[in-house]
Amino acid sequence: MSKWASIMNTSNFEPSSTAPQSFTQDTSLPDIEQLTKLANELFTALPCDGSRLGLVASAVPSEVISPLAGVNKSSAPGVQDFSLPGDAELKSFFSQQRQPSLNQVPHSLDTGVVLNSPTTASSLSSFDKSVLEGILPNNFGLPDEAQLQQMLVSRVPLGSHPSGIGAVDATSEVPASLTDIDKVNSLQKPFEAELQKLFGNERVNQPHLTFPTSLPNSLSDFDPALIAGLSPETYGLPGEAEIKKLFATPGSVPLNPESKPTYYFLDELKTGEFNSEAPSLSSAHPAFDVQAIRRDFPILKERVNGHPLVWFDNAATTQKPQSVIDRVSYFYEHENSNIHRAAHELAARSTDAYEKARDIVARFLNASSSSEVVFARGTTEAINLVAKSWGHQNIKEGDEIVITWLEHHANIVPWKQLCDLTGAVLRVAPVDDHGQVLLGEYQKLLTSKTKLVSFTQVSNALGTVTPAKEMIDMAHRVGALVLLDGAQSVSHLRADVQALDCDWFVFSGHKIFGPTGIGVLYGKADLLESMPPWQGGGNMIEDVTFEKIVYQPAPARFEAGTGNIADAVGLGAALEYVSKVGIDNIARYEHELLLYAMDALRSISGLHLIGTAAEKTSVLSFILDGHSNQDIGVALNRVGIAVRTGHHCAQPILRRFGLESTVRPSLAFYNTHQEVDLLVSTVRRIKSGQFV
Repeated sequence: MSKWASIMNTSNFEPSSTAPQSFTQDTSLPDIEQLTKLANELFTALPCDGSRLGLVASAVPSEVISPLAGVNKSSAPGVQDFSLPGDAELKSFFSQQRQPSLNQVPHSLDTGVVLNSPTTASSLSSFDKSVLEGILPNNFGLPDEAQLQQMLVSRVPLGSHPSGIGAVDATSEVPASLTDIDKVNSLQKPFEAELQKLFGNERVNQPHLTFPTSLPNSLSDFDPALIAGLSPETYGLPGEAEIKKLFATPGSVPLNPESKPTYYFLDELKTGEFNSEAPSLSSAHPAFDVQAIRRDFPILKERVNGHPLVWFDNAATTQKPQSVIDRVSYFYEHENSNIHRAAHELAARSTDAYEKARDIVARFLNASSSSEVVFARGTTEAINLVAKSWGHQNIKEGDEIVITWLEHHANIVPWKQLCDLTGAVLRVAPVDDHGQVLLGEYQKLLTSKTKLVSFTQVSNALGTVTPAKEMIDMAHRVGALVLLDGAQSVSHLRADVQALDCDWFVFSGHKIFGPTGIGVLYGKADLLESMPPWQGGGNMIEDVTFEKIVYQPAPARFEAGTGNIADAVGLGAALEYVSKVGIDNIARYEHELLLYAMDALRSISGLHLIGTAAEKTSVLSFILDGHSNQDIGVALNRVGIAVRTGHHCAQPILRRFGLESTVRPSLAFYNTHQEVDLLVSTVRRIKSGQFV
């Protein structure tokens, strides 16, 4: 933090009671043309670039443009709210022929001017420190620390300069030293803490910093179309609602230097309590900036039927951050080539990018080696790979394969096909009325005949989180191998394949903010080496003759043909993005959002949540008495809310609850409490018959 930011955080900002009300005219001031030129130069360098407002030299009035001129007129508080003249007064003020006076903004920062101030509606100290930290004196044409030092040690008659803001009478002098207290007190002084730091003088009285008494120009002089795209939030400043709240109480609210920063989109949240406006995370961990996350996903700016898009279909597919979109685009612009076996530059770039993505996946899953990572088209293909390769090699008549009632069709069909082909038996572990696996019944299914257990870590239809580690250990004790379906868990929970000790782990890129058409099969190294290829073709062989074929070692032997190279690279970018945010931070935020959403939906009479396991994530399946699920989905779409309706490729588990379909909102870490509120209020309207 700069010294000026520190000063602004620790000083009392109040209007000066000793501000001079009259000024001595200086005939040596520059003419109007010179002031116009200099004003353009000054405000072109401000944080809100003048060029964005369409400013040109000829358009700048003789009075320098106010720094407030860049504020969005539609959302900014009225000028009068700050005890400043409004548009009408300013127009009247500038309609008069006036000569440059001493309360103009100085055209030079080396004039030795000590600042004077206007009367403001409230103190700057009532603003959040984080808002003030980025503001420097030079941003507004004010002297910085070095210039203040120069001003305070120089005997310069202020009236001899075309000084500007609040200049004192021309006969006044800046004291040569702070020890000259009488002269210091006659001026508008800088901040006490800063002066003491600079000069070590304990005798300086309480100082104040204030601002000009009038605005040099009106907001109405600018083209509204040019201003419309700007908002305070664009620059991390409070918007209209926040400013109204700040100035609701007259007077100054001093900042507490010890207080922690607050955020306009987060409120304090006590454990177990939720605010329907915008609850925040507990102070026990760092605040999760969901608004910053949302800015990374360009599709969230989309509008549907005139409403902002609310993407509650994350269990089907997730949206993509700009970094993933850019990475895939960069691949096609600069690296596109088939991988391996080429001497040219682009093949080397493409191969490096592809294998780097494999390394990223291995780190994300905590695999012991990147050779344990096989790229596939998605979870479905990865499961089929194991069934067609390891399954055909090892499953025989009389063997048993155990799954659960929670499974997606992709984790049912390949095993049923294998059983039909080999004569093996498919066993299914039941669930209770909340959607939790009955571990006692699961244990009974595990015998010496059990060769494989394959189950989901998170149910796509109910959101149930299964006790994966416990179930894997139970299966291993009877000698069975375990495939864990991570399609629905990988974007919500930490995936550590070594800690879980699963034999295979599968997931899809598009479920974790990556591209479609790319997925992963993790397999323990010895297992992959023992498995035969399931497809034949190029890229997976070392040598081919008409008499003998020698296959590549894993993982290449399972990646026949030209793979989805670009999207593998995009998946690597997605996992890097998730790792940067932190999967534990994501899980914590989503869990709190899920609890908030479940409580809100339960408050609607006639709505029934399907899947209420104590351990669950993401999914909010429900039905509403008297309304078809399809009609609810259509009605939600009218206000921009995207949900999935139907059987979700999980018919057995829905039939366990006597249903053929549900409405399924599903959450991700870019969803907000406000979006949940909109969902709930819209469902209430549907229930009341407002949607036909």
